[in-house]
Amino acid sequence: MRFLLDQNLSPLVADVLRAAGHDVVHVRDLDLAAASDRTIMEMAAAQERVIISADTDFGELLAANNAGAPSFILLRRQDRRRAQQIALLVLANLDAVVEDLAAGAVVVFDDARVRVRRLPINPS
Repeated sequence: MRFLLDQNLSPLVADVLRAAGHDVVHVRDLDLAAASDRTIMEMAAAQERVIISADTDFGELLAANNAGAPSFILLRRQDRRRAQQIALLVLANLDAVVEDLAAGAVVVFDDARVRVRRLPINPS
């Protein structure tokens, strides 16, 4: 899978995901460390990458724009985990959500569960 890691995640997360066979870039690799969330989202869509972040703003932008892409993995309550633990959380749950991510989705990983919401997110 192709991922774009946000600034709030360690580049070490990218290293672990790469070692597992995924195509991963960190925003720093693209000189986007100080870029707006909108710019990062546009880059992810253009490169067909799934954003991985602890920042809820990406989900809000996707909903506000009624966007169908890019897919987004939101990592909740991960501030006490090391980079390797975060990467292993993603890898452990990826098979269960790979079809959703390919179709366009917001996926939330937290300590207790995985939630999936397909894109576009229509206000109810």
